[in-house]
Amino acid sequence: MTPKIIAALSLLLLASCATIAPPAKTGSVDHVVLVWLKSPGSEKDRKALLAQGNDLRAIPGIHFLDSGTALPSERPTVDDSFDIAYVMRFESPAALEAYAVHPIHVKAKDTLLALSRKVLVYDIRSNTK
Repeated sequence: MTPKIIAALSLLLLASCATIAPPAKTGSVDHVVLVWLKSPGSEKDRKALLAQGNDLRAIPGIHFLDSGTALPSERPTVDDSFDIAYVMRFESPAALEAYAVHPIHVKAKDTLLALSRKVLVYDIRSNTK
């Protein structure tokens, strides 16, 4: 290989290693919802709630939404006892407030509460600069 090719490949490799996740916009809000089902292990209930998560994507102001199940862990600081989690990012606290009263969310929340024995919610404001 010529020195120019080696240099080009080295730059490409270094550039891919230097890639970092972009920071959240200052003032955005991450909304984390952890759910414990009334019927733990119920595939029907799990699928229903995960599908509802997809419906929430239509609500304005949501920049990111993902849902899934707990990843089993042996680490003592990891709580993997929940059945389902939703992780969302809103553009602002106002967008989170609008989401809370949006008809799609209200309907989803009714179903969520009917199928859940416990729900924990964490809202985190980004201070990234």
